[in-house]
Amino acid sequence: MLDIFALDNEVAQWEAELPESHGVPRLHLLARLAWHLRQRDVARAQQYAAEAVPLLFLLPEAEQNNLSARYTLVEAESRWLFGELDAAQALAEQAQREFARLEAPLGEADAHWLLAWIATDRGDSGRSDRELELAAAAARTAGDPMRVEVFEAAAALCSVFRNLHSAMVRWGGRFSEQLDGQHPVAAGWISDYLGTSAFQAADFGRAISHLMVAFEAAMATGQLRRAIIIATNIGNGFTSLNAHDAALEWMQRGLDIARPTGWPMSVGLCQMQTAETLRQLGQRDAARSLLREALETLRPVSGSRAYAVALEYQGDLALDLGDYGAALHSFRDLERRGDALDQSDFRSGARRGQAHALSMLDRPQEAQEAARAALAMASEQGDPYNQIAALRVLAEIHAAHVLPDPEPMDAPNAVLHYLQLAMSTAATIEGYIIPGVVLDAAAREYAAAGDYERAYEISLQASAARDKTHSQEATNRAIAMQVQYQTERAQTEGEHHRALAEAEAKRAEVLQQTTATLSHLSAIGQEITAHLDAAAVFRALDRHVHGLLDATHFSVFLLEPNGLYLHCAFGVEAGMTLPATRHALDDPHANSARCVRERREILIEIDGGAATPNLIPGTLPTLSLLFAPLTIGERVLGVMTVQSLLAHAYGERERMIFRTLCAYGAIALDNAAAYRQVAATLKTLSATQAQLLEKNLELERAYKALEDVSLTDQLTGLRNRRFFLQHVEADVALSLRRYDERATSASPDRDLVFFMVDMDYFKEVNDTHGHAAGDAILVQMQERLREVFRETDYLVRWGGEEFLVLARAIQREEAWAVAERVRNAVASRPFELPDGHCIDRSCSIGFACFPFLPEAPRLLNWSQVVGLADQALYVAKHSGRNGWAGLYATQATPQGDLYDHLVTDLKQAVERGEVKVVTSITQPLALNGSPRRAGLARGAA
Repeated sequence: MLDIFALDNEVAQWEAELPESHGVPRLHLLARLAWHLRQRDVARAQQYAAEAVPLLFLLPEAEQNNLSARYTLVEAESRWLFGELDAAQALAEQAQREFARLEAPLGEADAHWLLAWIATDRGDSGRSDRELELAAAAARTAGDPMRVEVFEAAAALCSVFRNLHSAMVRWGGRFSEQLDGQHPVAAGWISDYLGTSAFQAADFGRAISHLMVAFEAAMATGQLRRAIIIATNIGNGFTSLNAHDAALEWMQRGLDIARPTGWPMSVGLCQMQTAETLRQLGQRDAARSLLREALETLRPVSGSRAYAVALEYQGDLALDLGDYGAALHSFRDLERRGDALDQSDFRSGARRGQAHALSMLDRPQEAQEAARAALAMASEQGDPYNQIAALRVLAEIHAAHVLPDPEPMDAPNAVLHYLQLAMSTAATIEGYIIPGVVLDAAAREYAAAGDYERAYEISLQASAARDKTHSQEATNRAIAMQVQYQTERAQTEGEHHRALAEAEAKRAEVLQQTTATLSHLSAIGQEITAHLDAAAVFRALDRHVHGLLDATHFSVFLLEPNGLYLHCAFGVEAGMTLPATRHALDDPHANSARCVRERREILIEIDGGAATPNLIPGTLPTLSLLFAPLTIGERVLGVMTVQSLLAHAYGERERMIFRTLCAYGAIALDNAAAYRQVAATLKTLSATQAQLLEKNLELERAYKALEDVSLTDQLTGLRNRRFFLQHVEADVALSLRRYDERATSASPDRDLVFFMVDMDYFKEVNDTHGHAAGDAILVQMQERLREVFRETDYLVRWGGEEFLVLARAIQREEAWAVAERVRNAVASRPFELPDGHCIDRSCSIGFACFPFLPEAPRLLNWSQVVGLADQALYVAKHSGRNGWAGLYATQATPQGDLYDHLVTDLKQAVERGEVKVVTSITQPLALNGSPRRAGLARGAA
């Protein structure tokens, strides 16, 4: 079953698998890639579809027809993206009929989905709604809940543009802002609906937050057209908050995505939204040029909402420029588009714009009719904002022209009549600030009518309104800044987590490869060491060396009994046997003799243009030469060498493989020599067997040592992060199991406590005494930690001069005493430097217990508790150092988004009694900020 959209990493995995796949498995991969690249890369999607079509005969007939219809849908989507709406609709309807014939509801759902967006671009909102309903119904039949979520969220989104109030009545209870557990595709569409609803309600800060979630989801799931639209809507949100720099940044982001695609809707949308932002910035000539370009780009989709928005922007710009004839023309085009789209904001706005233009063209009766029509439509839709706008236009028309008074009219004149209605309507909107210009106009009219007291009162209200407006503008700018900050922080954290995930995946891949290689080598070792004949050992080594490494040349040199010469016991180059050679052990030109003398691995890399030194006559000029001694304990049997015509052929993995083969070869050759002695006398048989056993034990110990090294910090001998991550989950699970199994409400006697320990002013040591002194202090630091903690506790070098300790099964009330012992162990005696001098140093400690809240043991995971310990360390650091601080839950600790709450504002949580800080520090605590937000660099403290 094909999902409607897929994540980037899934697509990347399929593309990675494609070169190695054949037959039916390749055909299925081609189908996935053609479908899920349909917006990511249209040309490549069509290429994969074209490759798949000739292979369809491999499948049963029904599956052939299903995939053929799917490829038709891919082509239909391509035509839609490029604005070829007639061709797109014909292909999508063809695919829908074929899916219906095949009784394939999933395909039918996707065909109706595409037909809905084609109808949207035509401006046929009625058909768009019907197609979305059919898509959701087909998805339910197919049993695909994710598609149902997406299709209904899209239907809700479309309904918001027609009437926000009706949309909220119909869909308000359908979608929650809590998106935990939702697939990223569904979460993205729901966030788009929530953000658009907030935008239409003028809650721009909340709108931007939701839309940013939708943007990230669209980008991660290959919905490029949706991502472009959302980027421009985010830009509009920032424009509404007067954050024009951020607005232009998001417009440009959308345009950068859109331009390479060449899709008219996407490119034109970005152009016209950027033009509107430029208009509001006063750059009218640039806005006019870009808006003309946008309208031309959008011409293939002139029935769409985007084209209507461009017409509205064009009318507003013409009014700004004083070109009232052009404004009237644009707003009349907008009226036709708004009526066709059945979208109230366009219908009312088009008539209001016409009224403004007609008034300026000295056609007052027509202007009045248009403004009254705009007012009637806004009133019918229950839209107070557009009602106020229409009433202001009516007041301006009566102020500029002599017209009959409206009936009935209680005010002294028509201008005041409409202004009073505007102010009355504004009073019904919670938090709405009547513009100062409206109040100024009312004050002037009251003064002209002789009501100076009322005029003065209104003037004071105008002044207060301007103050509130300035305050609101400042608030909007603050909201914009906060949203930008949260976005940048989320992006930074996202990038950080992605980098961590990639690094962890790479480490896991390397570990998996290493494990597989070691397993393979173990089997090879058993084969090699099973031979008790040297010639058989050489043949086995030759076979496996060429199977595992790039080896043009492979040879084995053995030390002669006198210990003065090496001779080539086995040598092959490019499939040919090498001539017998012999080298004195003190020969300065023989790399094999040097390897024995120095008893170490030697890697020689030669530049492509340089001659190979010490080249044996008649052999090839290899560029990578690797030599390793064949050793048994303290004895050296000889040397093995592999050589390649490739430069840099032997990396760390290849060298590890070669070392292992050398170890097996040495054991096997030594075993062969021992066997020859055994054949001479039965007395030596038991000794040889013991020797073989010892060598196998040595190999096992070597494997054990290798594994131990990978889990240990090489400087301090403490465990490292990898060890900690391998073991912490088991301890956490055991702790939680104690809570699950407790018979009463009392908590278990003992819990886990995480201690973060950081050396104070450690950078000064490195800067003043050098890094060797810093290393010496870190080694002594681990000794002092071992004095305090038990062998069963995990002592981990977390990074630099920072240590993490997981104290297991201790009473949480005693954690402060442990922290004090750590502080005292560090500060009570000096550290000795390599040059014999001694210096005093202190440390800061932060700690937190797991579970953090015993009544809700799963409220925070262990990683978040480590974060709270780090938060406590920050408090200790910034409150004087040489001390400790710990965070404890209280009876008032909330069970909501606790971690984000504590990280965001620890000070407020402490003041409310929601969390308790236990500390050795007597001076006022620094509770504001956090180590990450405050930019505290570990090592600079």
